[in-house]
Amino acid sequence: MGIRLHDLHHVCLRVLDLDEATARWSVQFGLEVVAREPGRALLRCDSEDYCLELVPDAEPDHDHSAWELAPDCTLEEAAAHLDACGVHHEREADGSLRLVDPSGSGLQLVAYRERTPIELWPDIGRRTAPPFGMHPRRLGHVNVLAPNIDTMTAFYTDVLGMHVSDRLGDAGIWFHVHPEHHQMALVAMAPAHFHHLAFDIVDWGQLRIFLDHLGRHGRWLGWGPVRHNLARNLCAYVRIPEENLFVELYCDMEILRLPHTPRTWPDDAWGSNTWGILPPRSYFRFDDVAVDYERHQREARGEQLPPLEDA
Repeated sequence: MGIRLHDLHHVCLRVLDLDEATARWSVQFGLEVVAREPGRALLRCDSEDYCLELVPDAEPDHDHSAWELAPDCTLEEAAAHLDACGVHHEREADGSLRLVDPSGSGLQLVAYRERTPIELWPDIGRRTAPPFGMHPRRLGHVNVLAPNIDTMTAFYTDVLGMHVSDRLGDAGIWFHVHPEHHQMALVAMAPAHFHHLAFDIVDWGQLRIFLDHLGRHGRWLGWGPVRHNLARNLCAYVRIPEENLFVELYCDMEILRLPHTPRTWPDDAWGSNTWGILPPRSYFRFDDVAVDYERHQREARGEQLPPLEDA
């Protein structure tokens, strides 16, 4: 039957200073620290076990994205399917499976976790202390830059069992494992790089509160606010130079009626943003030159971003 996924479980980031990064992600994004161990920290948005794992490393970056198997799919079944597909994987001490996708991005498959009684209620109906007054509702999706998008698409559909939601011309493809429009996306860009993780922050009012809060912490937007036509979500993309990625804050995403027929949107301003503004080229890069151009809005001031090979 192949692999069947329930949802995105967590993202693991490598960080230079574990204490500093734990405090920063907690304070700036309203995440609750649920475990602090010598070699890692675990944080969550609401009542889940955790959604963000931080581990110390001399080279900060994305380490892996973890996917939770569906209740009717065991780790043994997943391992057998990976073997049948010729995909190398390793067992972790907790039984989870570690592997990489064709672009080299780290992945983990974890067993389905039975929900606690409090998690069975809508978030507003949970009689429990929330982590903060301002906090994301949940981790929603991840996005990866990948030059080998056809190979990657085959991997995520045939190997991991994801379903195509939509395409943006030949420039990108979005996948779902449940009715929210996407939990994974690929953008056809080189070099390969983890682009962003995304937090669902409920509504437009919360987006304003988050962005005002982040602005006071010196954060800036690489793109946004935006109304995506594809997926219909409101969102903004916050640059996180410390871990070489963006955080997308989003709300009001399309809920698909399953079974869903994938659509192909035009690769133009209207397809990407009904409000018409496309991202600067720095949005797709993570080198120091691009980050400096973005931080100081040099492209908006008329300066052309040097090609990556000249940066």
